[in-house]
Amino acid sequence: MKILVCISHVPDTTSKINFTDGDTKFDTNGVQFVINPNDEFGLTRAMWFKEKQGANVTVVNVGGAETEPTLRKALAIGADAAIRVNTPATDGFSVAKQLAKIVEDGGYDLVIAGRESIDYNGGMVPGMLAGLTNANFVNNCIGLEVDGTSATATREIDGGKETVSTSLPLVIGGQKGLVEESDLKIPNMRGIMMARKKPLTITEPVDANAGTDSVSFEKPAPKGAVKLVSPDNLDELVDLLHNEAKVI
Repeated sequence: MKILVCISHVPDTTSKINFTDGDTKFDTNGVQFVINPNDEFGLTRAMWFKEKQGANVTVVNVGGAETEPTLRKALAIGADAAIRVNTPATDGFSVAKQLAKIVEDGGYDLVIAGRESIDYNGGMVPGMLAGLTNANFVNNCIGLEVDGTSATATREIDGGKETVSTSLPLVIGGQKGLVEESDLKIPNMRGIMMARKKPLTITEPVDANAGTDSVSFEKPAPKGAVKLVSPDNLDELVDLLHNEAKVI
């Protein structure tokens, strides 16, 4: 089985976020980047298929040279090869088009993507990728088993879980539950050394017009000052909740 794991290069959630050029561009200065958490859950599940079923695992990213350390980390975790499509990830549609070309050229049986990236939270790429490659699609996936060309997937739905049967080729949008946080792999020294010898192929992009454009960014408004009310003054508390907070 050939597995392709889509990897997004995203800011660490502890990084301080700023914008430049009149709040139209993300400022990357001083920002630590990591593997998108939803993608890391998918990569870990792919490692299980590699260990248990002998699957071959390739990771792919759409982005510039600055994303290669993230791909190298994925190789150190255990992926067999990496591909970088040499173009900025401008929007969901253009990224899906680039990934579709990789899928078609590589003949992958299973494509594992995160249901969304934690930077833009668009949640568009996995579904569009499945549509562009005529593959079956399961989103919000929290469980996956593959037996030959048949697959059983569990996905999160409102109020519960749903288990579906499908077949390969398959694209999933994975999330926490596909594996647990305790299952995530930390690269060891041997893995880091081996990653240096594994192939990282750079491919040029196909023509793809962006379907959306980011006009501007805005940080959440700062929280207002806290008002303290004496526990003996319940009338003032009720008045504030009713007339100012308007919650009662």
